[in-house]
Amino acid sequence: MKKIKWGILSTAKIGLQKVIPAMQQSEYCDIVAIASRDAAKAQEAAAKLNIPLVYSSYEDLLLNEEIDAVYIPLPNHMHVPYTELALKYGKHVLCEKPIALSAAEAERLANTKAQYPQLKLAEAFMYRFHPQWKRAKELVKQGAIGEVKTIQAFFSYYNVDPNNIRNIKEAGGGGLMDIGCYCISQSRYILDSEPSRVLGVVEYDSSTHTDRLASGILDFGNATATFTCSTQLNPFQRFHVLGTKGSIEIEIPVNTPPDAPAKILLHKAGQATEEIVFEAVNQYTLQGDAFSKAIIEGRELETDFDDAINNMKIIEAIVESNKSGRWVNVI
Repeated sequence: MKKIKWGILSTAKIGLQKVIPAMQQSEYCDIVAIASRDAAKAQEAAAKLNIPLVYSSYEDLLLNEEIDAVYIPLPNHMHVPYTELALKYGKHVLCEKPIALSAAEAERLANTKAQYPQLKLAEAFMYRFHPQWKRAKELVKQGAIGEVKTIQAFFSYYNVDPNNIRNIKEAGGGGLMDIGCYCISQSRYILDSEPSRVLGVVEYDSSTHTDRLASGILDFGNATATFTCSTQLNPFQRFHVLGTKGSIEIEIPVNTPPDAPAKILLHKAGQATEEIVFEAVNQYTLQGDAFSKAIIEGRELETDFDDAINNMKIIEAIVESNKSGRWVNVI
């Protein structure tokens, strides 16, 4: 069975602890190389994860012609430059979210990608590959809860370390970039459409100047979606879809554990709540498999890159709305 040979740009925590081990369990992924500008960190990661090739620069890894694709978990502000470089070296790219710091950057990246039509490029929203999300979307399409009228998404954690990359403004830190992007993406995924306008309220940390609490309303015309994300609240996440005849609740919408069953709840008036249980799966493995299979089979990815651009437009509109105190038209 053919496997795609992968290189990893960075020794970021999410890569070492979640993504790389998951992709190593994949049917279609072969992690063959890792790079870091800190040679010692690269060597340590490679030894721990049994990765054969080690590079002390990202460029050297990209020069290896045997590597088919790269996964990029670098800090947010480094996503676009190294994605562009990887494409120029002929690599398929799976880049962590958010793939850019602005819609303009994402559009620039799309223009670069257009020069290499044979290559795949995707923003790594791993949640979409978990069966619970595919089932939730299927239930909505089947009319299981009637007409969807509103969606509520919440995602928070507590982190006030000023040296943490998520709290460094210049590196693209802040709650909207780190976790609010999930809340926005999820509503768009379930409704399979784009909001026409948004309204946002954002609170900033006085010392780091990153957003620590943000809430938004997305107007989809026939439905609305509201969300709150925070980097300085008790850790919590939940996702609700509410329709005219029922509702769907996803208990762990983002950080779904790979070693335990997942569960969504289907509520209908006058009926007992139906628990829909999914066997334990690793959504990072599924993401790696889907991306690699698309390369092997020469087919399009499930999600077009315009999705990444549109998500960024909404994040920017939330920030703009907070400044103006008004609704902001988006897509």
